[in-house]
Amino acid sequence: MIRVSILGASGYVGGELMRLIAAHPDMEVAVPFGASNAGQPVEAVHPHLSLAYPGLRFAEWDATALASSDLVMAALPHGETQRLADDLLADGIPFVDLGADFRLDSADEFEAWYGEPHQRPDLLDSFTYGLPEFYREQIRSSSRVAAPGCYPTAANLALKPLVDAGAIDPKGIVVDAASGVSGAGRKASDATHYCGVEGSFRAYGLTRHRHTAEMQMVSGAEVLFTPHLMATSRGILATCYARAAAACDPLAILRDAYSGERFVHVGERPPETKWATGSNAAFLSARYDERTGMVVALAAIDNLGKGAAGQMIQCANLMLGLDEGAGLSTLGVYP
Repeated sequence: MIRVSILGASGYVGGELMRLIAAHPDMEVAVPFGASNAGQPVEAVHPHLSLAYPGLRFAEWDATALASSDLVMAALPHGETQRLADDLLADGIPFVDLGADFRLDSADEFEAWYGEPHQRPDLLDSFTYGLPEFYREQIRSSSRVAAPGCYPTAANLALKPLVDAGAIDPKGIVVDAASGVSGAGRKASDATHYCGVEGSFRAYGLTRHRHTAEMQMVSGAEVLFTPHLMATSRGILATCYARAAAACDPLAILRDAYSGERFVHVGERPPETKWATGSNAAFLSARYDERTGMVVALAAIDNLGKGAAGQMIQCANLMLGLDEGAGLSTLGVYP
């Protein structure tokens, strides 16, 4: 069995990683690092995992504990992987990072969008961007992968094939996307606790949300991105608007682009977040509006699945020569 150590195991993404690994035919959890919950039983923080991990406790960070690992995964706030890079990468253990530290192409881009200098620009070129539908072969040959988060995953799945086909003008694309509250992480705030979210729908990060950089880097387009918080636990719905280069059939373009992709479904029906809940699936649709000359493309994913933990497992499977879909489901939980 491939032994996996997880940094940030006590968070929502960490819990989802542990859930997926418990059902993975070739993986098991080696060390669940969870600094804020170190010493506590896994079941005290993730009671839904009680039967999968009886007696297992969260550990304080200790780099020497990685010696027993065949794979390391990190679900930490940005900046943390840079700080721990020497310890995490020293032994050449395959590493999948969900943080934003090594997703962008340059230190200048990182500083422009995150408002702080990159501490390890020397390592940027050693990471592969972890969106398998576009970078599968690069991921297979990489030992360090930076997996994108939920917003860039959804937007790029919807947009990149249309940009690549020349079907839409790459300038002035608008992305409106809504996320469930789990995307903000486990720690509650005034903006994310029940009383602030229930019955409400709000936009945030206007014009300068940091995930815009990944959308532009991957799609090759100029994007205006506005994220929204919706009163659900999980899910992402991205609605993307672009000027058509000419009359086109964007649905056919998406179907052709994702033909044979096991985790992407393209259909006529506008996708809903509920369809993807608990899965690694992405649901896409698109339309050309003759009246306005615009294309609208939509993508729905589970922000903790294809937008986080599921994508990390998908990347790890490729890196380790396993079946790409091992331990992952295409089936949502409904209702």
